[in-house]
Amino acid sequence: MTSASSSDAAPGGAASARAPRPADRLPADVLSRIDDLFRQRVERGVAPSSAWGVFDRQGLVASGGHGDRGDGRAPDHDTAYRIASCTKSVTAAALLLLAERGLLDLDDPVTAFVPAFASVALPRPDAPVPTLRMLLTMSAGFPTDDPWADRQESLSDDAFDGVLRGGLLFDRVPGTGFAYSNLGYALLGRVVARVSGRPYQRFATEELLDPLGLTRTAFTAPDGAALASGYRSGPDGWERLPFSGPGAFSSIGGLFSTVTDLAAWARFLAAAFDGIGVGTTGAAPWSGSAPLSAADRRAMQQASRTIPGGTGLPGLRDRPAGYGFGLFVEQDPVVGTIVSHSGGYPGFSAHMRWSTADGVGVVAFENATGARVPMAATEAHDLLLSARPAPPADPVLDVTRRAQAAVTRLLADGFPDDLADAVCTPNVAMDVPYERRRAAVREALSASGADLAARPVREETRSPTHLVWWHPGSTGLLRVEIRLAPIAAGLVQTLTVRVEDAPAV
Repeated sequence: MTSASSSDAAPGGAASARAPRPADRLPADVLSRIDDLFRQRVERGVAPSSAWGVFDRQGLVASGGHGDRGDGRAPDHDTAYRIASCTKSVTAAALLLLAERGLLDLDDPVTAFVPAFASVALPRPDAPVPTLRMLLTMSAGFPTDDPWADRQESLSDDAFDGVLRGGLLFDRVPGTGFAYSNLGYALLGRVVARVSGRPYQRFATEELLDPLGLTRTAFTAPDGAALASGYRSGPDGWERLPFSGPGAFSSIGGLFSTVTDLAAWARFLAAAFDGIGVGTTGAAPWSGSAPLSAADRRAMQQASRTIPGGTGLPGLRDRPAGYGFGLFVEQDPVVGTIVSHSGGYPGFSAHMRWSTADGVGVVAFENATGARVPMAATEAHDLLLSARPAPPADPVLDVTRRAQAAVTRLLADGFPDDLADAVCTPNVAMDVPYERRRAAVREALSASGADLAARPVREETRSPTHLVWWHPGSTGLLRVEIRLAPIAAGLVQTLTVRVEDAPAV
């Protein structure tokens, strides 16, 4: 296992090791298990080499590399691999940057920027022309196309126009469902070039990668970085594959990157959620100097299209999943939102993923066709998350705390009408008349023996305007739950009071 500051990889075996940068709540034994996970994949012959990195809100925490990157040496955090479809997040960011500048609208039809698409016959007379938003969210209606599209990177713009003029197939009406489409992101690359007046690769580099200091992320072999060779399995062992060059399909997956750089890109995206709770203050990292606003980065990480059956990765089939703008979005029942993207290219496999709640994530590369490194990266990330406490809920608002105090007084005073009217919205009396509520409160206080002056023994919240608390009693616990109405006055729209048994001692 190595750190972000480790030196060049040692010949053969694993990369040379230094102590990783200290990180809160990232246990060393878990990092060691992650390193073993990727080492064992090389030992089993899944790929000639494997490289990984773990990052948090501060940066790269630990990394490792195993096997042969193609020159007899093990990879490290500065070895460049093709990241394939992880590039799509850069393409989406480039498009949003142009939208920020008022140069396009996401609901514009693609024909406004790619005239050759006007030759495409739509699947129904009433079908809409795919919009940029449909292309971003994989809902333009095109068939899934990985094997074909992976071999189109070097296609010229003229040849791409010829493909469009020859017509396209549709699996569904544009805008009606999800299907992973590289073709859609190739079209977005053309849009970026047309609107910016620069080749897509140049715009993405100059406006996104360079401002973030991602100097070893590029559409050709990055200067100064050791380069992993790509392989496929053949009858006589690993067969080295040539690199494809930049072209009309580079926007689907043309980037090279390193563990260091891809972790920094993922951290930049994840940082859009730092300190955004409504009960918190302060600016997020990069505010004022970021090449893309935090609001747009958050928009990238919202599920815009549901993916039937989830992501398809083992262990994730039961997690609700969707596609945002160039990113997959999963909902884990414990840790909340997990954002990711995989990449597969001839000779390479890549993956990046992180939790939006705490910014902890994993990036991983392997240099073999079909290596399916996303499976290992997902397992590694799950190991990290299982070793950490569940992320705290958003803090309740001050107005919710004031409502809690007011409701406590209301209960202690016997639920008088005038005080109830000052604390609650009118629907509370309409839903259950005050007379019945008073009787229920008297009964609950008697049954629990609750002391309303005592500090609650427990609290829970599901949102900043929701709160449940328990008052201790001589024979039970008094459970009180409130939910505020959306009006600024901070009045209670839901109020429930009931007795629960005290926990056994």
